[in-house]
Amino acid sequence: MPGKYSIAVIPGDGTGPEVIREGKKALQSAASSEGFTLEFVEFDLGGERYLSTGETLPDSVVQDLRQTDAIYLGAIGHPSVPPGILEKGILLRLRFELDLYVNLRPVKLYPRVETPLKDKGPEHVDFIVVRENTEGFYVGSGGFFKKSTPDEIAIQESINTRKGVERLLRYAFEKACSKGRRKKLTLCGKTNVLTYAWDLWMRTFNEIAAEYPEVTTDYAHVDAICMWMVKNPEWFDVIATDNMFGDIITDLGAMIQGGMGIAAGGNVNPRGVSMFEPIGGSAPKYTGKNVINPLACIMAGSLMLEHLGEPAAARRIEDAVVKVLADDLKSLEAGRMGYGTSEVGDLVARYVG
Repeated sequence: MPGKYSIAVIPGDGTGPEVIREGKKALQSAASSEGFTLEFVEFDLGGERYLSTGETLPDSVVQDLRQTDAIYLGAIGHPSVPPGILEKGILLRLRFELDLYVNLRPVKLYPRVETPLKDKGPEHVDFIVVRENTEGFYVGSGGFFKKSTPDEIAIQESINTRKGVERLLRYAFEKACSKGRRKKLTLCGKTNVLTYAWDLWMRTFNEIAAEYPEVTTDYAHVDAICMWMVKNPEWFDVIATDNMFGDIITDLGAMIQGGMGIAAGGNVNPRGVSMFEPIGGSAPKYTGKNVINPLACIMAGSLMLEHLGEPAAARRIEDAVVKVLADDLKSLEAGRMGYGTSEVGDLVARYVG
């Protein structure tokens, strides 16, 4: 019996509504081709709502989001709203409220996409970063003492729980065992300096590894990971790491796969509603000009379908994006693609079907 999925859509700020519009085209085409139904439910969250009402994420909206099968996010970030308000009030709150404890970031270089890495091609760049998404420094634990005085002290604490570390690592091991992966898992940390937190991570990693003898495991400090991602990205298959280090290395990953125009990610609760989004920001300077690259948002839709258990539809979208990259686009940069935003979306949707 064909499936039916309720998708919460948060177009958000800036160019978010534009890329979401094109992503929905690809999703509808894939759903039609594979015989299932997508019902989109739009939510007005972002800078404009905050400026007009003072609201970021009402409790009632959180409850409504819980009733959907997945969340499709365009972008959050408004030039008239001070930094941190929307990010904490919407993005971080959603992570904590919906327990989106996995940040899933594929780093994959497609044919004809330029990478800044010398002598590297698609056969060298194809790995996944599994980042812990609800603990670490992002919990916001800490405070000030004698603020705004010469004796001021600022404390920011990284919170790591056995439960949080273990469930993230189990997800990473399962991902390493999934179809198409090479059954290799690298733990990225800083055991030589961050003694307590990374003692917990390392012990848990080694304990779980014993349950997965088919997975080859290794460890590297985060600074070494950054070096090897540039010099030998082919060494990596799946990388597991904490919130802060994951935030850093996934941006590096986006650059080596061709830039923010192609990078997509998921905020995942394996047993609940999950959220999928392009990695880039709201790009307000391009708003309404029909020049922004929608491919990252379209690929976020592919990740969403994979998560929902529709791998054939997800593959249709990925294959269509690869064809657009190979046959149509001149560049991934806004205004230099050779096509407008809506034209790129139309091309992908046509190739999907």
